[in-house]
Amino acid sequence: MDEPQLCVHLENWKEIKKPQKHECEECVKAGGRWLHLRTCQTCGATLCCDSSPNRHASRHAKDAGHPVTISAEPGERWAWCYEDEEMVEY
Repeated sequence: MDEPQLCVHLENWKEIKKPQKHECEECVKAGGRWLHLRTCQTCGATLCCDSSPNRHASRHAKDAGHPVTISAEPGERWAWCYEDEEMVEY
């Protein structure tokens, strides 16, 4: 059985950008709160997930055109492509 193909964004993703701080950069600026964090794999910004009130990570992906993010949560090792709605564990 053939393994499923990854989207072009995840296929071309090579370097893992780790979070510099365990906080949402935008929530900190605005005094907001977050549930879980994601780190953009294009620019390294760490932002809040879609379960958080402000959904900064998905907004950033759309506005900046940076489709791939990873979970910034300890112990989680997965990447998500916002554009193709595809996930891969690493």
